[in-house]
Amino acid sequence: MIRHIKGEYLYYDRGAVIVETRGGIGFRIHVADTSPILNAREGDILSLDTYMQVKDDGMALYGFSDRESLELFEMLLTVNSVGPKAALAIMSTASIEQIKQSIVQKDAAAIAKAQGVGKKTAERVILELCDKISAVPVGGDETAAPAADMQDTGRGEALIALTTLGYSKMEAEEALSHVPDKDLTAEEYIRKALKYLL
Repeated sequence: MIRHIKGEYLYYDRGAVIVETRGGIGFRIHVADTSPILNAREGDILSLDTYMQVKDDGMALYGFSDRESLELFEMLLTVNSVGPKAALAIMSTASIEQIKQSIVQKDAAAIAKAQGVGKKTAERVILELCDKISAVPVGGDETAAPAADMQDTGRGEALIALTTLGYSKMEAEEALSHVPDKDLTAEEYIRKALKYLL
């Protein structure tokens, strides 16, 4: 099982990063939309903790910037009917601390914001994990606004595109925060954000 990968960040590819190891092998690693990994620029050296999914029709790698994120991902996988895609979708809705806080506070609506995760699944996540993470300290809500703001699909896609263009996640979020419009296409968000960045 591949548990850790270190290599050069080549490019972003539809929800995943391509990382080339020193041996010249390029791995496609799925990452959450809110992952700090997306702050990296092409050419940077990434060090990722990974989860490897093996199925009859293929294999997939999921990457995380730290052990805490990987542990939460694997905890989500223990919930009945939550697979890697659903777990990553949940982790794409907010920061690790905010997701844990949502589970502890039994906020099913926050968990159900994840793409492909319905109310029943969200309630199951809370039911099965609430006691397991209740002792984990959770952060405040000072970072809640940017994460919630990125729930807009077009805005979220624009954030990813801007980081792919070489801007840090902080720079991209700052630029998008200056676009007050709602429900625009990703292209429209990018065009307006670039006016601020340039």
